[in-house]
Amino acid sequence: MTGLGDPGFWRRKRVLVTGGAGFLGSNLCHALAGLGARVTALDAMLPDGGANPANLEGAGVMLVRGDLRDTELATLCQGVDVLFNMAAQTSHMGGQRDPVADIAINAVAQVRLVQVMREAAPKAAVIHASTRQFYGRPISLPVNELHPVNPPDANGVSKWAGEQYWMLENRVLHRPVVSLRLTNCYGPRLRIADARQTFLGIWLRRLLEDEPFEVWGGAQLRDLAYVDDVTRAFLMAAEQAASSDVAGHVFNLGGAPPVSLLDLARLVIAANGGRGSFTTREFPADRAPIDIGSYHADDQAFRAATGWAPLTSLEEGLRLSLDWYRERMSDYIFTNAPT
Repeated sequence: MTGLGDPGFWRRKRVLVTGGAGFLGSNLCHALAGLGARVTALDAMLPDGGANPANLEGAGVMLVRGDLRDTELATLCQGVDVLFNMAAQTSHMGGQRDPVADIAINAVAQVRLVQVMREAAPKAAVIHASTRQFYGRPISLPVNELHPVNPPDANGVSKWAGEQYWMLENRVLHRPVVSLRLTNCYGPRLRIADARQTFLGIWLRRLLEDEPFEVWGGAQLRDLAYVDDVTRAFLMAAEQAASSDVAGHVFNLGGAPPVSLLDLARLVIAANGGRGSFTTREFPADRAPIDIGSYHADDQAFRAATGWAPLTSLEEGLRLSLDWYRERMSDYIFTNAPT
C-alpha cells in the first residue's frame, strides 16, 4: 500500500485502532505503521467476526486481545492522538438472532469507550467506521447523507445508535469526530471463510477452490470499495479532522461505479482468468425481509471536503484480491478461532 497518508502528519502519533485485527482495522494498522505512527490494535478476536491473527503479520503493531464490553480501556486510551473506531458486530443475521448481544457491542460498548476517551484522551480525533445499512431500502439512488434513516434489521439499529453517541461528542464537547458510512468493502484480509462479512468473501473462496458460488437475486446494484481506497479515506479524514468542513460530519463513502450482482459475478470470474461458475437463486426466506435491494452511494460531500476519490477500478481490485488470497488460503478458509 503506497501513497496512503501523509508521513509528516503520522510520524510518532499515538493511534488506537479498535477492531484492529479485523479486515478494515488491520489494513489501517499496516498503513499507519508504515507512516511512522505508534499503533495499538485492540480486538476481541471473536470467532464469528472478521478478526484473524494472520491479518497483522508483519505490521509491527501491538495487538491487545480484549473486548470493548469489559476490557480495561483507560490505559489503552491514555494520551492517544487518534482513535480509529472499527470494532463492531457486522452480521445482519447475527443481529437478528441475538439483538441483545448486537446492541451490547455496537451501542453500549461504544458509550463505554466514549466515557473513557473523555478522561483519557479529551483532544483526540475520532474516525468512526459506520455503514450505509441503516438507510434501509433506498427511496432513490444514489443515496446521499440526507436520505431518511430506516434500519432494515437489528444490526442497523445498533450501528445507528453507536454512530450517534459519537456524533454527540462533537456537538456537545466539540471533539473532532468524523463518521464514514461505508458501502460494501473488499480486498486483502477480508473474511472469506463464509459470507458473514460480505457476500463477496464467499464468492472469492469458492472461485479459488474451483467450486461454483451462489448469486441471490442478481439484479440488485452495488458499489464496491477496494480496501486501499477505504484506508486512504480514513487516513485523510483523520488528517483533516480539525477542519470545519470535516469535523462533526457524517459522510457516505462509495467506491467503483455501481454494478448488478450478476455483472459482478461475471467480472470476478473474468478476474480469475475466466475460470469459475455460479448459480442463481432467490433470497432465502429468512433473509429476504432484510434485503435492501439496490444501493449505491452519493459520496460527493466527502470528495469535496477532503479531495478523496477512489483510485482502484473494480476489475483491478477483484484481480488483486484473488491474487492476494491465492497464496494465503490456509490462513483464511477456516473459522478464525482465537489461539
